[in-house]
Amino acid sequence: MPERIDQLLASGQTTSFEFFPPKSEAERTTLERTIALLEPLKPSFVSVTYRGGRESRQRTYDLVTAMAAKGIFTPMAHLICVAHSKAELVEILESYQTAGVVNLMALGGDPPTHAGAGTGELTYADELVELARSVGDFSIGVAAHPGGHPRSTSMANDRARLAHKLELADFAVTQLLFEADAWSSLVDELEELGTTKPVLPGIMPVTSLSSIPRMEAMGSAVPSWMVEKLHHAHEIGGDEGVRATGIDLATELCEVLLARGVPGLHFYTLNLSTATREITERLGRSTGKR
Repeated sequence: MPERIDQLLASGQTTSFEFFPPKSEAERTTLERTIALLEPLKPSFVSVTYRGGRESRQRTYDLVTAMAAKGIFTPMAHLICVAHSKAELVEILESYQTAGVVNLMALGGDPPTHAGAGTGELTYADELVELARSVGDFSIGVAAHPGGHPRSTSMANDRARLAHKLELADFAVTQLLFEADAWSSLVDELEELGTTKPVLPGIMPVTSLSSIPRMEAMGSAVPSWMVEKLHHAHEIGGDEGVRATGIDLATELCEVLLARGVPGLHFYTLNLSTATREITERLGRSTGKR
């Protein structure tokens, strides 16, 4: 039987990695190398992103089902509901069921930009969770934004919607997280709303100054104190100084989060292995398959 993420989380702290499907042979080679280097760390599960459109959908499906078939990792497929009809979504969900993929990340998704994309019949992730439940017995995760979703009208509205999503789903994974207090506050606020489902912090070290504005554009602004420290590191040690400091800060963050009892750590790898490997090895994280 395929391993389910809800059951893995019930067994103890997890370690997980996120990949995106390659668009070219060069990207495929990079990803294959990354997978080979990260496989010895024995992550509890890995997730594969999906941006929308038939071509992207197929790339995600191919990567996830190949992982499931080979038994390299326990995979989780991302699926967005925008620009899809209900019939298309049911088709995708049934195809994952047939391939033995039982773990799903249900997302609303950004408005489509590719040519020919429709608006779709579903708008929000909770609708996709409900549809997936009607199709099969999936273990389902949803996204959480510690600073609030960019389209939320207020923090109270954001937390209420997230609590509702989590009542329907099994767990959540946050967007990029840079401070442990952001995770603690999010969990406390959800508990006040009666929701205690696992919330995994999303970790990605800041290894270059150029990544700072990109992270802000993604809705995950790097805190000012960290930006200052990274610029200081650049003044002293250049690009390598920034990288070393970013790895140190991410490792320290993970140590604090683990001490606070997070259900697991989810690393955004950008299909590269070095930073993730360094951090997890420093932490001694090799969870193995349960």
